[in-house]
Amino acid sequence: MKYFSLIFSLFLFSSINAQIKTPAASPSSKITQTVGLVDVTVEYSRPSVKDRTIFAADGLVPFNEIWRTGANSATKLTCNKAIMVGGQKLEKGSYAILSKPGKMNWEFYLYPYDKGSWSSYKEQTPLVTVGAKPMATSDATESFRISFDDLKDASSKLSFNWENTSVGFDIQVETDQDVMANISKVLAGPSKGDYYNAASYYFSSGKDLKTAYEYVKKATDGDDKKFWQVRRKSQIEAALGKYKDAIKSAKESMELAEKAGNMQYVKFNKDAIAEWSKK
Repeated sequence: MKYFSLIFSLFLFSSINAQIKTPAASPSSKITQTVGLVDVTVEYSRPSVKDRTIFAADGLVPFNEIWRTGANSATKLTCNKAIMVGGQKLEKGSYAILSKPGKMNWEFYLYPYDKGSWSSYKEQTPLVTVGAKPMATSDATESFRISFDDLKDASSKLSFNWENTSVGFDIQVETDQDVMANISKVLAGPSKGDYYNAASYYFSSGKDLKTAYEYVKKATDGDDKKFWQVRRKSQIEAALGKYKDAIKSAKESMELAEKAGNMQYVKFNKDAIAEWSKK
């Protein structure tokens, strides 16, 4: 009986202990900033000073040694479009940020991100290396902080602040190129894909079929036709009672589907032709 009581007590203690949560010594943080038309996100951990000397030859973060630029896992930067750092282009994706603090100069190293273990990047060659001048601040920063400062239409400074040190590097984005591309796209009018989506919505939701037909004809105009678009055209024609036109479009869709190797659409069209031929 005592044996079972002991087992139950150990089980109860383990269950309670597994549910106890305590604050992290270096809480994780995630910030996202839109720079121009690009979303840039930084994920990192925030250690605190706690009456320690941080940046010094004998500090918690020694001069001239590689640092994870935070705590716990590698600091991660993610951009949803290409950006420029240190005059070099970083394509859309995620990057680990390591750094080497110095009394007079810092260096930041960016690597293609593939894991959280920061030490795994130390043996790799950085994709981008950028130097920076640290500045002494009069106000102390207790918890390590990364922020986006000096926001402009095509740039921002990524700042790193801790203790009485502030340092960072610039991020540039191709805002003008993106805006001009958007202007050209909008002023050029709806694309074939836009017309196809509109036609599909009208057809599927039971709206005006004549309008749907006008849209789908614009979507399938020209030589660059897609088998699924021509298939939709045949369906709309059949719904309008234009069975001869529907069969003609279905045959065209079937031919395009065969060339694309999509046998499912080949069957869709064969079945439709068989059905509409009886009308």
